[in-house]
Parts: sequence; C-alpha cells; structure tokens
Amino acid sequence: MRLTEISYGTAQPIEGYGPGFFRLGTHVLRGASLITPWDAGPWGGLEDTVAPLALAGRIDVLLLGMGPAIAPLPRPFREALEEAGIGVEPMSSPAACRTYNVLLGEGRRIAAALLPVP
Repeated sequence: MRLTEISYGTAQPIEGYGPGFFRLGTHVLRGASLITPWDAGPWGGLEDTVAPLALAGRIDVLLLGMGPAIAPLPRPFREALEEAGIGVEPMSSPAACRTYNVLLGEGRRIAAALLPVP
C-alpha cells in the first residue's frame, strides 16, 4: 500500500471541534464560523447571507454545517447562494469539517459555514 501525505499549501485544515468551537492550528473560533482556504472568522449564522455571498467567484461550493445533525436549509439562504452561482451542501457540522478537509486537500474551491455543536 502506498500512502501519500496530504498537502494543504497555505490553507489550514479544520483540526478539531467541540462544544461551541472549531480549531484550525492554534486558532480557535468560538460560535458560528466561516472558514475558507485563505481566511477564517465568525459568521452570523443562517440569517447572514452577506458573508457567504462575498465568496462568489472564489468558491464553487459552500459546505453548510447545521450543528449536530442535518436540518432543513432556509429557502432564502439557498436561493441567494444559488443565484450567486454558489452550490450549497447542508450536512451536520462534524461531516462538514471532515468533507472540508478532504476537498481542501484536493485543491477544490470550497468554504465551510459552520454552526457549532453543543
């Protein structure tokens, strides 16, 4: 079996998460967070479409972590992103963290908007 080390370039993978936080290297984000290959910071949650829409043209897909379990996505949120040409994939936040790291390692144009787990 041949193992290949994953390279993320200058981007930081999501290294951990827990009750109310996400960790990228030594950087800990508390609460809802928007993570891209070039930046990471707080996010206003499902009412905030402005921050994800600012990514139009820079990403193809937004992984939307809905907390501990998948939940229905508000129609206005989905429509705003799709109108801007951004695909949105809702899933649990743990699944979104794992998927973000895999796609980041493949060099995909992605971002993750994550609601924390309790």
